[in-house]
Amino acid sequence: MEPKKQIAILGSTGSIGKQTLDVLAEYPDRFAVYLLVANRSVELLAEQAAKFRPQCVIIGDESLYGELQRRLDGTGIKVLAGADAIAEAVTAPEIDTVVTAMVGYSGLAPTINAIKAGKDIALANKETLVVAGELITALVEQYDTHLYPIDSEHGAIYQCLVGEDRATVSKLLLTASGGPFRTKSKAELQNVTKADALHHPNWNMGAKITIDSATMMNKGFEVIEAKWLFGIDASDIEVVVHPQSIVHSMVEFVDGSVKAQLGLPDMHLPIRYALGLPGRLATGSRRLSVSDYAMLTFERPDTDKFPMLGMAFEAIKRGGNMPCVLNAANEVAVAAFLHDKVRFVEIPEVVQHTMDAMPFKARPVYEDYVSSNDEARRYAEALIQR
Repeated sequence: MEPKKQIAILGSTGSIGKQTLDVLAEYPDRFAVYLLVANRSVELLAEQAAKFRPQCVIIGDESLYGELQRRLDGTGIKVLAGADAIAEAVTAPEIDTVVTAMVGYSGLAPTINAIKAGKDIALANKETLVVAGELITALVEQYDTHLYPIDSEHGAIYQCLVGEDRATVSKLLLTASGGPFRTKSKAELQNVTKADALHHPNWNMGAKITIDSATMMNKGFEVIEAKWLFGIDASDIEVVVHPQSIVHSMVEFVDGSVKAQLGLPDMHLPIRYALGLPGRLATGSRRLSVSDYAMLTFERPDTDKFPMLGMAFEAIKRGGNMPCVLNAANEVAVAAFLHDKVRFVEIPEVVQHTMDAMPFKARPVYEDYVSSNDEARRYAEALIQR
């Protein structure tokens, strides 16, 4: 019997982290949990640790270290806290794969450390490639490791490309649900509430990514991510609104053929695929029955109503540190919306003003990404406080 693959989960108490643990629990003979990391959800983290018995757990918020240690007293599980501990723990020689499901910019540093330690990365933290895609892809090649996408869209493209010559790809088609406001007019968006925005029609996701889906920023991030994952220019990536969320993405080839990957809107599927590579993991989970879907529809996105998608294309066209600035401003604006400090329609205004104001760095190194992130956050926060 092959030894169990040792898994680290960064962001284990979030939506993707919890679903990753669901998948690992399906295959106890194939996987073991080595490390669990959460930011503040100390009670749930302790429950997960008690169930999966990792070697180590880390709470990002250092003020919660004592509480986590008390909850796990006597278990023999190592308890740590803070960003430095996370960045160091992912380099443990026992770890085979690191699932990066932390929200936002916080996933960048530990992902870099894990790659340098030769770990395979199952990537759910799309902001890592948005912020520093050029750096990350270069490191993956330098350290001869693998980057497997957990996003349903990028997992779909990955599957469509298996066995294909990348030189024969003419276009990637990323599908988007359109979010909760697809059928609303631009005028109606002026009055949408936080509760409206958090009510996604198809997917069960965390608050931040749900808001990004509502603004279509999430799809913009996925365009940037796809550029780096698959080595294709953003001009050859098309976004298609597909309200049923059954076709997860498509690839068009030079001969006019289009391959698509279909499945239920369930993140367990792309997680299972990423963790099972290079093979597939059999499951008894519910399957797609195409006869249940009498009609699958596709439409162009409305970039006038959802300008964030256009901003993402603008950022990747400019390159350099602009995607990093885009991400930082968006994180600040979304957090402000979730705390009732800005209206929904003001999110893109904050992001665009920040992009216009930040100095451009054409060839950033890691320190430039850090400084661009910090400066853009300060600027966006100042905008919101005016």
